[in-house]
Amino acid sequence: MTPPVKIPRSVLVVIATHDQHALMIERADYAGFWQSVTGSQEVDETFAQTAAREVTEETGFATSDGTLLDLQYESVYCIYPRWRHRYPPGTTHNRERCFALLLPAVRPPTLAPREHVAWRWLPLAEAARCASSWSNAAAIETLSLRWPLIAAKRSRPV
Repeated sequence: MTPPVKIPRSVLVVIATHDQHALMIERADYAGFWQSVTGSQEVDETFAQTAAREVTEETGFATSDGTLLDLQYESVYCIYPRWRHRYPPGTTHNRERCFALLLPAVRPPTLAPREHVAWRWLPLAEAARCASSWSNAAAIETLSLRWPLIAAKRSRPV
């Protein structure tokens, strides 16, 4: 059976705590490749729905465990030639929408063992340096730059 063709749109979700630590997870298929939650969009799915699904699949967390924020940030990157067979013919680039899931505190994830083998919580600046892809580092840095605004919104009385 042939796997379905992937859509060249995906999400990246930085899972962070209120004390500014980010969850980094190591890929099972590439030792030493550390990243945030990522995943491809499925047909008829919004980016927010993709983010929620991928967070649950890869960490066991639910977006209802915290606050899911659309960072209003996207990157476009070249798909490595070795992965292009997964996409429609002629597809060379992917559009990635970035989100953050803010959790109250650090807690252990339940990793999808076929996808990830290790995890660690790191301060945001260290997590950005740990990220194996430039787009992941940029998303963490974007979250870090927006942190004062995010913190101010969280502390406002309702």
